[in-house]
Amino acid sequence: METMMENGILVSDNARAKVLELLAEADKEKQGNYFLRVSVVGGGCSGLSYKLDFDNELKPADQVFEHNGIRVVTDLKSLLYLVNTTLEFSEGLNGKGFYFNNPNASRTCGCGESFAV
Repeated sequence: METMMENGILVSDNARAKVLELLAEADKEKQGNYFLRVSVVGGGCSGLSYKLDFDNELKPADQVFEHNGIRVVTDLKSLLYLVNTTLEFSEGLNGKGFYFNNPNASRTCGCGESFAV
């Protein structure tokens, strides 16, 4: 599987720190080659939602990216919606958690959980 850099999925410094923290807490770094799987699924008030999981099994059509020391994997269909998207993490007053800065989204819902293109 080849690591693609151009037009990929980016990881901010805050998101990187949180991903590494979660991996350490789950002890997944000692269990093998875990990576962050990002996908787009139907749902949410704007039509599409993001799904974020840890995984250690690559599928044949997976697209692999590495940015800021984090390996991110997505399926080819989801990549169409995620090109040049940045995974962010915030602990601010407006909510704590991961969110996506997606330049492909034409609109997002008020809670930021879903989007449309």
